[in-house]
Amino acid sequence: MPLNKDIHKVMVIGSGPIVIGQAAEFDYAGTQACRALKEDGLEVVLVNSNPATIMTDNAVADRIYIEPLTLTTVKRIIEKERPDSLLSTMGGQMGLTLSMQLAKEGFLDKMGVRLLGADPDTIDKAEDRQMFKDTLESIGEPVIPSKVVNDLDSAVQVAREIGYPVIVRPAFTLGGTGGGIADDEEDFLEIAENGLRSSPIHQILVEKCISGWKEIEFEVMRDSKGNVITICSMENFDPVGVHTGDSIVIAPTVTLADKEYQMLRSAALKIIDALKVEGGCNCQFALKPDSFEYAVIEVNPRVSRSSALASKATGYPIAKVAAKIAIGYTLDEIKNAVTGKTYACFEPALDYVVVKFPKWPFDKFFYASRKLGTQMKATGEVMAIGTTFEQAIMKAVRGAEISHDTLNSDKFAAYGDAQLADKLRDVDDERIFVVYESLKRGVTVDEIHNVTKIDRWFLSKLAKLVALEERMKKEPLTDELYLEAKKMGYLDRSIEKISGKKIAHKRYASYKMVDTCAAEFKAETPYFYSTFDDENEAEEFLAEHPSDKKKVIVFGSGPIRIGQGIEFDYASVHCVWALKRKGYEVVIVNNNPETVSTDFDTADRLYFEPLTDEDVLSIINTEKPYGVVVAFGGQTAIKLTKMLKRENIRILGTQAEDIDAAEDRERFDELLEQLQIKRPKGFTVMTKEEALKVANEIGYPTLLRPSYVLGGQNMTVCYSDADVIEYMDVILSQEIENPVLIDKYLMGKELEVDAICDGEDILIPGIMQHVERTGIHSGDSIAVYPAWNIGDEMTERIIDCSKKLALSLHTLGLVNIQYLIYHDELYVIEVNPRSSRTIPYISKVTGVPMVDLATRAILGEKLKDMGYGTGLYPNSPYVAVKVPVFSFEKLTNVDTQLGPEMKSTGEVLGIAGTLEEALFKGLVAAGYRMKKKGGIFITVRDQDKGEIGEIAQKFEELGYTLYATAGTAKVLRDLGLDVIVVDKIHQNAEHNNLTLIESGKIHYIISTSSKGKLPTRDSVKIRRKAVERAIPCLTSIDTANAVANSLMSRYSEFNTELVDINRLRTGKTLRKFTKMHGCGNDYIYFDCMENPVDSPEMLAIRLADRHTGIGGDGVILICPSKVADARMRMFNLDGSEGKMCGNGIRCVAKYLYDNNIVRKREFDIETLSGIRRVKIRTQNGDATYITVDMGKAELAPEKIPVALEGGKVVGEKVNVGGGEQAITCVSIGNPHCVIFVRHLDNYDVAGVGAAIENDPLFPERTNVEFVKVIDDHTLRMRVWERGSGETLACGTGACAAAVAAVENGFCPKGEDIIVKVPGGDLKVKYTDKTVYLTGTAVKVFDGEVEI
Repeated sequence: MPLNKDIHKVMVIGSGPIVIGQAAEFDYAGTQACRALKEDGLEVVLVNSNPATIMTDNAVADRIYIEPLTLTTVKRIIEKERPDSLLSTMGGQMGLTLSMQLAKEGFLDKMGVRLLGADPDTIDKAEDRQMFKDTLESIGEPVIPSKVVNDLDSAVQVAREIGYPVIVRPAFTLGGTGGGIADDEEDFLEIAENGLRSSPIHQILVEKCISGWKEIEFEVMRDSKGNVITICSMENFDPVGVHTGDSIVIAPTVTLADKEYQMLRSAALKIIDALKVEGGCNCQFALKPDSFEYAVIEVNPRVSRSSALASKATGYPIAKVAAKIAIGYTLDEIKNAVTGKTYACFEPALDYVVVKFPKWPFDKFFYASRKLGTQMKATGEVMAIGTTFEQAIMKAVRGAEISHDTLNSDKFAAYGDAQLADKLRDVDDERIFVVYESLKRGVTVDEIHNVTKIDRWFLSKLAKLVALEERMKKEPLTDELYLEAKKMGYLDRSIEKISGKKIAHKRYASYKMVDTCAAEFKAETPYFYSTFDDENEAEEFLAEHPSDKKKVIVFGSGPIRIGQGIEFDYASVHCVWALKRKGYEVVIVNNNPETVSTDFDTADRLYFEPLTDEDVLSIINTEKPYGVVVAFGGQTAIKLTKMLKRENIRILGTQAEDIDAAEDRERFDELLEQLQIKRPKGFTVMTKEEALKVANEIGYPTLLRPSYVLGGQNMTVCYSDADVIEYMDVILSQEIENPVLIDKYLMGKELEVDAICDGEDILIPGIMQHVERTGIHSGDSIAVYPAWNIGDEMTERIIDCSKKLALSLHTLGLVNIQYLIYHDELYVIEVNPRSSRTIPYISKVTGVPMVDLATRAILGEKLKDMGYGTGLYPNSPYVAVKVPVFSFEKLTNVDTQLGPEMKSTGEVLGIAGTLEEALFKGLVAAGYRMKKKGGIFITVRDQDKGEIGEIAQKFEELGYTLYATAGTAKVLRDLGLDVIVVDKIHQNAEHNNLTLIESGKIHYIISTSSKGKLPTRDSVKIRRKAVERAIPCLTSIDTANAVANSLMSRYSEFNTELVDINRLRTGKTLRKFTKMHGCGNDYIYFDCMENPVDSPEMLAIRLADRHTGIGGDGVILICPSKVADARMRMFNLDGSEGKMCGNGIRCVAKYLYDNNIVRKREFDIETLSGIRRVKIRTQNGDATYITVDMGKAELAPEKIPVALEGGKVVGEKVNVGGGEQAITCVSIGNPHCVIFVRHLDNYDVAGVGAAIENDPLFPERTNVEFVKVIDDHTLRMRVWERGSGETLACGTGACAAAVAAVENGFCPKGEDIIVKVPGGDLKVKYTDKTVYLTGTAVKVFDGEVEI
């Protein structure tokens, strides 16, 4: 059927920050899906916390919320935007889990939102381990012996029954998080406990381990009519036991007999049909190599990592088709955009081989365990296409940027035979190189297969490469042998190195077009891969499609890795789009299957190729471009500049020699001296001895790093000679070619600037300031825009220095400059004349399209003509806080202490009107659980002890119990703080810091140490234990201070502003308000009859504060109503929305009457508790006394609500708020708990009130009234209002007090009762039908406020 006509507005939930297990594949999928929905005229609302992606770009969706991906926030956005549908299958595990929670709670039904793509039953059957097993058994599909458990004791029992080894698979997690293979009970206890904790439903599957079986995947698609197709089959190089994200993957399957293939294909189609998935689905199988026995491992009823690979491997736009199916189309109605002729029901057929090779972060983490298992560790991947497996694997290896052009390894070549044989048993990221070295030593294919269980077909192919290399060494390097080597995937330099001979006649590659139908239908979308065939289909395509447009090649950024993430793909894509808008024909070269840049329709042509000198030069030879762009592809593209200059290829933008000038220490120092700009004193060294000499000359601490790096790789702060020796030993073992830089380490304020330069002037969209002082890598710092505490004079110096540096380096396009302020002096840390990680974030929050403007500058346009001015762009009215996100739980033995080497895998954004609010949102989005009380364990190095006291005091004021090691505890006790001393590990085996962390008493840890990294050190063990227990561990004093300040703020997930970045305010606006009170119960009133207010929750927090705002008990909006004369919305001090306010409604009535909006003596006002009638009495023409019909008093416990049995709760003694109280419960449109007391004046209203307000007895919290009976017609009352604290009066509270007095026999029914409150007197009459409230309403003043 065509588009479902009931669908008009669709919400798409993104996958959040890039973490191991959930990377850029969901940016690509989500972007494709949003564009597909918009094609059909649907309004798209996107929610995603990741600012670095194309997905959160303003063109992708109509409304874009870069907000925390939490249940509370998503609910609030749904309530605000009112979508009719929710697409759950494009946001990875994050999107799927949130959608499931919303559906299961009944929230989607309540809001009238339908779930698209997969219904809750489908998701449950695939994700809930027991239901998955039951479903497969019901359709006769085999599963591995297993059992679902929800507690550790049951898990141990099951493991014993099944027999070790076993696999632990947690339910509803991504990338195998929390899972693993356990060989014995000791391993199992640790993995199972972690798995239960990782699962949002506290459930794991304990499964028989079948390591050694083949792992096969099928990507399948189904529509609502039940049409099913197979898109791609894939096969893992590694047998079962290695997570598919960490395995080399081949598409299509190459080792299966036809019977095996058809058997598994049929099973995949049967499964997707049984689950009733509508859209894409990934099925993973284990196949026993020596029989037709197989089992289903798992099914993902959503777009997955494998979907991205399958999509790029086949050219079939899986995400787009899945989105179309979700809104009602069937496969036979959706045209395949690649062929332009076939429909989506046509199964792709491949006449080439695709290899995916993972990119691991172990180069960053020297001490990390490299062992691979069922929990994913790779940060990214590359894809290579070839006519043979040999060609594809060789391309993949060199494209992964792991310092390998071939499968040869100098490291393993140095191993002895016995050492190599032992190493072959290790399942780690280097295994393929060990296998290759073993083959070179004469170990047979069968022998290697018996050890590794890698299929003999793959091993035989690797053996062919070994044999070819032997021939190259022994035979003359004829043109024929050279061509054979090229067809096998070897680079010229590799051929010359292996053979020891010069190549006589070098050849450029030719290109084939990716053809999804094995040439049965002609492809319309030019999408190429290299071969060394005689025919060059790219040249033929160019001849058939002549163009007079200038041609530009944009080089992408390769695989996602720490230090070079999705931000660079964002920049590359925007560059392509900008060039196309300017009339250029654009070619992109990249090898990352997860990204938007390698989508079939991003550029005019795509080359899926490694980004090496030779591969790139071959493309240039075919395309013959006007120029190339390297500035947006990170260090991957920048590395090409020397070759491009040597080959006289025109580089558009900053030239190679100028890029080198910024990287070369001596040249850059000379430039700074000419410009009279300071930088920390430093030198370059090549040896350990030189390093020690320089470090002692400039004095410790020192900062050491290699030149020409990205992401602070191999960068560290050294405090002693021992640190320098340890560092240089590690760095020199990596055979560096460039010198090591040694700088004096200055611990100051760090700032960052991204600027655009046109060769004459610069534009700085904004200056960012890091929360952490220097010493923490910029990618791991919390960054704030705009800088919050630098003066105008320093700002001018930054602008001046930035302009001088950009112009002196002859920058054309983007430049990133990092500064430090130390003792009021400005120092330059480094200058990078290229795109940076912060470009997407700054572009989105300032509204300055940085890449677009930089591309125009590269082409020769001037900034003054682009409409954004020059110099520093005016500050946005918003504050944006970028918070890093880490994946430490996936990497064993990695120290989590932050330093100058980057460790984060992704980032989130908090955007709001104030720094306090934006920081809170950023921390929530990054996964911090903002608990206001609990336990905190503190252990800090000596240099931090002077600052830790103030931070600890903040946590103590919040209600935290302080725990500390002896040295830290002494400092805290000297400051008068109560602290519990905790022994170190070696001091007490039974009660120490590790057992404390395991006890469940700790909710935050502050741990800093001058030594780190080594897994055996106590400080590292503490931080690793924090990762295991999912406890936030703050390793910087500045981060800890920021978290403490955020916890002390009154912000919560319920009261922050929800910001649509497509509708950002361009400046602060003046808004009129009226301050009014009823009996001292004062609110700030906004007239919204014609001009609505955005985010009143946030305004209540910001404006109602009596010290920093206007002051009041909250904010009330006076709005139009469809069912009454007006509508009242009331927000408490904490931003929560109240259902009713007796004093507030009288003031609303007065405002409406006095301002001639409603000129009746009796009229109706709509509230969340229903419609209330008000009656006006005037004095001198103004409304003065108002009587409100408050409606019937509700006494039934379930309607209040209160979790007690019976018809009503009157004078009932219960244990509540930490003590026994006689309570009477009543609802006057909102819940109240009334307590009669004898001594009111000195009663602990704040202590008891707060405890009862938040007691589990009251599911919606409650107001608490403390009442003293004066006589049978007079009461005195003090009130604790939920969300506001003690106030001078509460109208509904006065009504509740009178009702309670009548129900308890203290006052008569149907007669006026005077309730005396600190702010005045209120009159209440309680009848069988209703409650009347009468009192004054007073205008205090009118005003204007900037918001």
